[in-house]
Amino acid sequence: MIDVNELRRGVTFTRDGELFRVLEYSHNKPGRGKATIRVQVRNLRTGTTRELTFNSGERVEDMRLETRTVEYLYDDGEFLNFMDIESYEQPQVRTDVFGSDVKFLIENLQLKLSSYEGEIIDYELPTTVEHEVTESEMAVAGDTATGATKQVTTQTGLRVTTPLFVAVGDVIRVDTRTGEYLTRV
Repeated sequence: MIDVNELRRGVTFTRDGELFRVLEYSHNKPGRGKATIRVQVRNLRTGTTRELTFNSGERVEDMRLETRTVEYLYDDGEFLNFMDIESYEQPQVRTDVFGSDVKFLIENLQLKLSSYEGEIIDYELPTTVEHEVTESEMAVAGDTATGATKQVTTQTGLRVTTPLFVAVGDVIRVDTRTGEYLTRV
């Protein structure tokens, strides 16, 4: 058990049988009365976010996630297949755990999977990934005051807004947190 005053960004805990990760933390001390702790949390099983409020002095059940580095192998339609780079085990994760982030996955990409009591419940992508452009809109540079952009599609189906000079066959670097184009490699 941990005191709610110890809840900081990234801490994981359980409450009422649900698994939560703290996204934001704020401590409010009014002039009179007890302090309150407000945390914005993400449910690790459902992916929903919500705000919880605790009175100072309350306790929650701390939990430890087991994290391991894996390499993405392939998608078989229902499951994403990975290989643990230390033990060579091949865990499978349902595609819906990754949601739209599945489009960032390319073969041999290393990422971290977090599990709780054997159940894989969270993942951490690298900050950037490199993808090859497979489709590109036809674009002509004209009289523009700002940088003109166009939409391209990568080998995984990811749609990215890029500058006009990016062409089919180019490799681009994409930020996995925002999905934005960073540079041509």
